[in-house]
Amino acid sequence: MTNAAAPAAHPLIARLRGLHKNYTLGEVQVPALRGVDVDIVAGRFTVIAGPSGSGKSTLLHILGCIDRPDDGRVEIDGLAPLELNDDGLSAFRARRIGFVFQNFNLLPVLNALENVEYPIRLLERDGARRRQRARELLAAVGLQGMETRRPNQLSGGQRQRVAIARALANAPGLVLADEPTANLDRQTGADIIALMRRIQRDTGTSFVFSSHDPALIDAADVCIRIADGQIVTSAVSSVPTLEEAHHEPA
Repeated sequence: MTNAAAPAAHPLIARLRGLHKNYTLGEVQVPALRGVDVDIVAGRFTVIAGPSGSGKSTLLHILGCIDRPDDGRVEIDGLAPLELNDDGLSAFRARRIGFVFQNFNLLPVLNALENVEYPIRLLERDGARRRQRARELLAAVGLQGMETRRPNQLSGGQRQRVAIARALANAPGLVLADEPTANLDRQTGADIIALMRRIQRDTGTSFVFSSHDPALIDAADVCIRIADGQIVTSAVSSVPTLEEAHHEPA
């Protein structure tokens, strides 16, 4: 077993230690995570890779504070969010973490602009500012002019672009995506990967994915492989991040 520890020179956005998680199926306890240690380097494009049932989605959900481990510690930006009460945890997620889901999870009764604006309501009371922020985000993901379309009027790739814009609504430092290309065709998936990569490089946002998509794995700065609830390998790409490239000697 290999712990996914980060090089000491790089700042961390998340630190996970000793994570255990079991699920109950009937009378059987099924271990999803078994003593997982992971460091997530800030500003990187990180993929947690593994087959179905390996524990990658469970790990992502615990990192996103959607689920709680049975044992272990989660630190994000040096804080321990799982020690907060429910209201505090909800506020923490709203400000610091964005989510992109495999099935998009857009509200069908809202149009694209309203879907992106929805999470901003938690932090911004001024309606004009909320709408302006949502319009800017939709333009950033290539959907300018489609603000009034509802999800059933958009293609799968366009829905995922709305989901990405929504994840960025409150400018979080960490964006999590659970199998973001799984329901997309190959070309659309490649376009979505390129879009998220551009956003990551332009904004310095830390992206963490769960995936078994080879194209997404190849695009990663860091690939953490998990099997049977344990980390088996952690590899860092030889390609420098944008920040590192700027500091390389000419």
